[in-house]
Amino acid sequence: MKNKVPEYRGKYGFSQDKLAETLGVSRQTIISIEKGKYNPSLPLAIHIAKVFQTSVENLFILEDHDIK
Repeated sequence: MKNKVPEYRGKYGFSQDKLAETLGVSRQTIISIEKGKYNPSLPLAIHIAKVFQTSVENLFILEDHDIK
């Protein structure tokens, strides 16, 4: 799944550390999400979207090959 987390993080002036602290997760989790190596749980995805005042659908892009 692709995502716009780095784009929104930059727009809102968050470092990876600050976003991780805000969300209560590790910086490594943020790095993995941004690189597309880890898809967040639904509650975490919703929390990220709320922090950036956008929808989950705007932040995370489901690709055709992600649907099984």
